[in-house]
Amino acid sequence: MDRTTPPGEAPDVAPEAASRLTLRVNGTARVLAVDNRTTLLDALRDHLDLTGSKKGCDHGQCGACTVLLDGRRVNSCLLLAVACAGASVTTVEGLADGDRLHPVQKAFVARDALQCGYCTPGQICSAVALLDEAAAGQPSYVTPPERAADGPVSLTPDEIRERMSGNICRCGAYPNIVDAIEEAAR
Repeated sequence: MDRTTPPGEAPDVAPEAASRLTLRVNGTARVLAVDNRTTLLDALRDHLDLTGSKKGCDHGQCGACTVLLDGRRVNSCLLLAVACAGASVTTVEGLADGDRLHPVQKAFVARDALQCGYCTPGQICSAVALLDEAAAGQPSYVTPPERAADGPVSLTPDEIRERMSGNICRCGAYPNIVDAIEEAAR
């Protein structure tokens, strides 16, 4: 993208290569004009100035760009913004309620579950989704097969590590991240 393009406007591209779309971002409907090749991550960062989600690997392998799309965690670097038209997107900026942090955000601060902080927004969004998935009874690879299928999944450290395996922390804050998620789950 041409960095001189004002936020919300499509860069100079052929009209057939640009689209106008609406996303509900952090509870607010936002209309964007974007090049059809713009990823959701780039739309959030470059068009809406929501820079919490980070561009790490740009291949969906590190999780730094994780956001919630209609309540489910996704790697925003892998999705085209036009494919998300009409969807609801929650970024790390949209988790807090004014000055009140989301319980997962509070737990990350309390448990010192970050070092450099680059991966933290993606880790937090992923953890929020993890809590919802477990509460809904969605199993993971390490969920014991004998558990009751109609109830929530118990979040053991192994369960948390498995469910967070798509989010990499280069600083190695994993023990504190697991502790923070356990605290938020209580």
